[in-house]
Amino acid sequence: MSYISGFVLAVPTARKQDYIDMARKAAEVFKDCGAIRVVECWGDDVPDGKVTDFRMAVKAEPDETVVFSWVEWPSREAYDAGNEKMMADERMQPGAMEVVFDGKRMIYGGFAPMLDERFGG
Repeated sequence: MSYISGFVLAVPTARKQDYIDMARKAAEVFKDCGAIRVVECWGDDVPDGKVTDFRMAVKAEPDETVVFSWVEWPSREAYDAGNEKMMADERMQPGAMEVVFDGKRMIYGGFAPMLDERFGG
């Protein structure tokens, strides 16, 4: 079964296109390092919670939108090898790509799927 790396971050709403442009460049790096799918989702229905929520998790400001992303890898081993390659990739070095979000507020992790049901097309 595949392996998923997931990300939640806050992006200045006015910089949506800049984020899309950055994400396309990063997706190329993920692909070159072994990823088989990259999905970027712009927050559209992200309700405020009573105890916690996505906005609180990344300390989103009123002028920011929450982005939820995931990268699919063929396996945990491919994920580990891909991360190592990305750290060495010149396109991922500081200053090589304009980052349009505060990386200190990003949350991320690796996840082993335990259920993967697909329905319809």
